Amino acid sequence: MYQPKIGLEIHTELKTITKMFCGCLNDPAEKKPNVNVCPVCLAHPGVLPTINKEAVEAVLKVGMALNSNPPAGESKFDRKNYFYPDLPKGYQISQFDLPLCVGGILKNIKITRIHLEEDTARLSHGYIMHVGTGRFYLNSKPKEEVVKNSSDNEECSLVDFNRAGVPLMELVTEPDIESAEQALDFVKELQLILRYLRVSDADMEKGQMRVEVNISLLKNSDSALGTKVEIKNLNSFRAVGESIAYEIKRQTEVLEKGEKVIQETRGWDDVKKITISQRSKEEAHDYRYFPEPDLPPLDLKKFDLEGLKRELPELPEQKRQRFIKEYNLNSKQVEVLITDRFAGEFFEEAISELEAENKKIKVITLYNYLTSDLFGLISQTKINFKDLKITPENFAELINIIDKDEISTRTAKDVLKIMFETGRDPSEIIESENLKQVPGDSEEISKIVRNIIESNPQVVADFKKGKENAIQALIGKTIGQLKGRVNPKTLEDLIRKELTK
Repeated sequence: MYQPKIGLEIHTELKTITKMFCGCLNDPAEKKPNVNVCPVCLAHPGVLPTINKEAVEAVLKVGMALNSNPPAGESKFDRKNYFYPDLPKGYQISQFDLPLCVGGILKNIKITRIHLEEDTARLSHGYIMHVGTGRFYLNSKPKEEVVKNSSDNEECSLVDFNRAGVPLMELVTEPDIESAEQALDFVKELQLILRYLRVSDADMEKGQMRVEVNISLLKNSDSALGTKVEIKNLNSFRAVGESIAYEIKRQTEVLEKGEKVIQETRGWDDVKKITISQRSKEEAHDYRYFPEPDLPPLDLKKFDLEGLKRELPELPEQKRQRFIKEYNLNSKQVEVLITDRFAGEFFEEAISELEAENKKIKVITLYNYLTSDLFGLISQTKINFKDLKITPENFAELINIIDKDEISTRTAKDVLKIMFETGRDPSEIIESENLKQVPGDSEEISKIVRNIIESNPQVVADFKKGKENAIQALIGKTIGQLKGRVNPKTLEDLIRKELTK
């Protein structure tokens, strides 16, 4: 009965060397507060901002990747006026009527605009405790026993200006989205593109990418949009999906009661899994935009737009299609490699080192060992893919060795683990640890097989009575003695031959 219409506003911190309008270091990893600050980003009287060219070029690249268009020749910055403790100037330098990019499309969702602004400072809410002659800051409510031993305890908010002035890109979509799943698909693909372009790490947990959602419901027979509700500051994929699903349900229930949806801003309670009213339309900000007088208009004709376009890497969707075509992988397999840019690069570099013989089979073997065994080791140790000790060349060498049946699949897993821990060459590991597979016709295997059969008369009797599974016990014992240095199929054939003599 009701059709959701959803638009997104996505803020992304850009990965530049310095901040947007000053020379301070843009370092999101800095833990000590108020280190990367200067008179410009602290808004001291009389200071003048300058535009960070690297940030402008980053946004232009994003626009090109999304088929957006820069304005005809000129863009400009504006003052967005509002007062909040995390905004040192009392206004934010942003863009209003002449953003850097206009239009575009991603996942069949139309993009309204992409503009550039500066981020705010970071607020930390907590408590100041006075114990004896000392003052302590706690970022959560103190326990009762702590309160008893202190005096003059008070709630407080601290401001860290390290983030103030960091380049912030805002992307706004049209209200083309109709479900939580479609919204999530868009956000995840945008995150991938930003990472492929290397303009942002876009880590939502670290606040480098924040999503705001605008939702309205309309009756299927209506053409006009319903009353819009905004959900602010969503910092995880889960929060985006759950908040949209909840808000669609909440608004539907309101309309079905014959009541009206109130235009307001709401927040997401990640514990209660509900949206909460924060500000009604009557309390909404009038930002009183006007052109930033301290910055000249931005002449985009001075930027090498063709040069920036040539710098664009292969984007996720292009890579998906190529991987399917070149490596005969299905779309589900490809997605595993696309999601982590470094995994995809490792995969291709390793493939280039494979020997030509049986290459198609080796590609699938390489994919399986990469996405199962190697991914598993990475997950256990929680390291980044780019920090692997294993080189693509050595990984390909291991696959070549497996393909030649020089080691068993069980041994291959052991060798890979040693490679992961040490970075050693697989051939050297196999040689030094005596792991090379023993040929099936060797006297060593024949002797061990005969001894195993003689030592397990009951198992042999069970097999001869028709219990086929009994042979697995003999195979297991033999593999154990050989420490996996044998092909299981070859071994089974040999055991069967000995049992029928």
